[in-house]
Amino acid sequence: MGAGVIRQAGWKIHVFLERHLPEQRLFLRSGDETRFLRLSPLMQAGLLGGGAALILWTAVATAILTMDAVGGSDIRQQALRDRAMYQERLNAMAAERDARAAEASRAQTRFYAALEEVSTQQSLLLDLEARERELADGLAALRRTLAATMDERDAARSALVEVAAAPGGPNRAADALGPLVVAALRDTTGDRDGIAAQAAALEAELAALKTELRRQTEQTDRVLARLEEAIAVSMEPLDAVFRRVGLDPERVLDDVRAGYSGQGGPFNPIAMSSKSPRIDPLTSRADGLLEQLDRINLYRIAVQRAPLAMPLQSAFRYTSGFGNRRHPITGRWDMHEGVDMAGRHGSPIYATGDGTVSFAGWQSGYGRLVRIRHANGFETRYGHLSRIRVSVGDRVSQGDRIGDMGNTGRSTGTHLHYEVRIDGRPLNPMEFIRAGQDVL
Repeated sequence: MGAGVIRQAGWKIHVFLERHLPEQRLFLRSGDETRFLRLSPLMQAGLLGGGAALILWTAVATAILTMDAVGGSDIRQQALRDRAMYQERLNAMAAERDARAAEASRAQTRFYAALEEVSTQQSLLLDLEARERELADGLAALRRTLAATMDERDAARSALVEVAAAPGGPNRAADALGPLVVAALRDTTGDRDGIAAQAAALEAELAALKTELRRQTEQTDRVLARLEEAIAVSMEPLDAVFRRVGLDPERVLDDVRAGYSGQGGPFNPIAMSSKSPRIDPLTSRADGLLEQLDRINLYRIAVQRAPLAMPLQSAFRYTSGFGNRRHPITGRWDMHEGVDMAGRHGSPIYATGDGTVSFAGWQSGYGRLVRIRHANGFETRYGHLSRIRVSVGDRVSQGDRIGDMGNTGRSTGTHLHYEVRIDGRPLNPMEFIRAGQDVL
């Protein structure tokens, strides 16, 4: 039953083809011989179908190539626009960084100039205080001399009165003591007047010195106030940098102090006074400023040791951020423990902070990988490199080149996979990059 239906359907198709595509014969002549090629209806239908399929395939392929060309041109144009935009952003960031660096340099120059002025003012104040003490001591000595002279004068007067009161005293006093007493009184009066004049001059000079000392003290106080304000303003963003990435600034500074605390030298004992030295308020404030300057210097060292710099200095674009995402290869949702930065193959990769290379080689998933151990439990990872330029145990500084960008390991294209960890726990690298832009 089934075979008969198939034969009947085949017969109908053959009749249909005979009606529309009758059998053709193609004669081929070669020399004296003539041959012919018989083209049955089925063969003609096959040739027509093949030709139509070839034409259709050609049209589809042409359309695909055209669309790819147009799409590729759009992608290249978009890539060029993105690159230009990121280049402009990088140039703007570099200009802003240079401006901040120049401003910081000018502020540091002004600060040291002001500190030198404070030192000069402090030396002048100390000289004025010493001069004031000398004048006060001289004035006290003059007053004691004047008091002694006046006592001698009074004693001479009393002796003269006693001699005059004795029998025949007035004549004897006049004859014996008159010229001597008169001369003594005249000398005493002259000495008193001279000492009084010197005392008045010293008092006037002392008053002028006190006025000058008060003026210098007020000027120094204003300079110190400006320095204290400038240091406070400079200290605030440094504190915020480490708090932003979840670190206690005091812990960071203590760690820096522990690593930079070397002292030494020969032991030369000195004689110490049993009296406590007098420390004036201005000296205490100057010492406080020096302590704050030391704190700023500790922050500078801590910023260099922490991974706050950019791992790339050439053009790039962020292609994947930190957090949950759909994996570009497996298609499953997973945790992305770093950021991806796509750029040109072979772009230089730089260390983002001072540290020691703890791993440099191939690791599954990362491809060629460099791991750097930093202070305070930090670790940075640089994955998918095309070339590694450091070895395990190398000490690197912030900004040292450690490798080249590549496409090794589990990767869909040339990029850098950058991670920041503390005690093995992944952190968002963008927090460190943004914090570093505030101080670097």
